[in-house]
Amino acid sequence: MLLYLHVPFCHRICPYCSFYKHTPGDTSIGAFITALLDEACKRIGESAEKPRTLYLGGGTPSMLSPTHLRTLFLGLGAILDLTRLDEVTMEANPATFDVTKARLFKELGVTRVSLGIQSFTPHVLEALGREHSAEEAAAAVGTLREAGIPEVNIDLMFAIPGQSEADWRSTLETAIGLKPDHISAYNLTYEEDTAFFESLRRGEVAESEDVNARFFLLADEMLRAAGFEHYETSNYAQPGKRSSHNRGYWRGEDYLGLGPSAVSTVAAQRVKNVADTAAYVRMIAGIGSAVVETELLDGEQRRLERIALMLRTDEGVPLDLLDQAGVSRLLEHGLAEQRGERLVLTLAGSPLVDPIAAELV
Repeated sequence: MLLYLHVPFCHRICPYCSFYKHTPGDTSIGAFITALLDEACKRIGESAEKPRTLYLGGGTPSMLSPTHLRTLFLGLGAILDLTRLDEVTMEANPATFDVTKARLFKELGVTRVSLGIQSFTPHVLEALGREHSAEEAAAAVGTLREAGIPEVNIDLMFAIPGQSEADWRSTLETAIGLKPDHISAYNLTYEEDTAFFESLRRGEVAESEDVNARFFLLADEMLRAAGFEHYETSNYAQPGKRSSHNRGYWRGEDYLGLGPSAVSTVAAQRVKNVADTAAYVRMIAGIGSAVVETELLDGEQRRLERIALMLRTDEGVPLDLLDQAGVSRLLEHGLAEQRGERLVLTLAGSPLVDPIAAELV
């Protein structure tokens, strides 16, 4: 089982992000940490399967103070043995830590840091509303190395309004030169309830499948040439450095999500917590649960989700999950290939994974 903790706090709200998040405001972060640990104790204790990975996402977990980080990790360590986990990942913003704080990450048991850099081009960072500079982003990788963090991932984005192909190439060159263990390269998507979506709706910006494909193929070419394995649509890793936690999602493992807005799927039951931090803290203190939605997934729902997730990976989808007519069309158009008893998308098919998945399911 995978364990995810949602920390919703951000110093600044980025115009493209649709995850539940907010500035701290009047929220008591101490009360939030207490509620998160109370939920962890109850729900992990009730689970027949214990977590094998831990992922702290958000929001910006790295903006928590050293005191709050110690409280959180020491509390988690009393519930499960963090040293026995396959991987402990923390998402981080380059502007939220120095080498002293990075050493604390290492001391607390973090084995992997995922840096939300997005770009090394100043005008693109400005468009994304990022609070760090390109220089701070590059320095953050060295800071984590100096602190002894075993694995570092860099998150990048492409097809951003105002981003040229030269900008994207330069960002990739800089990222490669920093020698991270892993790079995630995400195609910008216009999600509802974001400022970017409203700009798209008003016609101020436009999406282009051609631009998306060209930027995707450029990343694939450059990162493969640098020794990275392209093992999932948006993810590239040096040999032996693939994300264990994320691979668990793509393979359909059970996952337990804690914190406001977090989703869990355990034994075919999906539950979602309230997407309101203040309400989350009150509900955990009052009734010991913040669950507001519950759904029992049937076999067909699980099959369709497995197809959509596994199709994104270089492992592909077992053929026995698929309709033969859909498989034949993909093979005929060169968008997929058969490897043994599995269907795997080709380089031509990978940028089209979402519409292909929609057709197959």
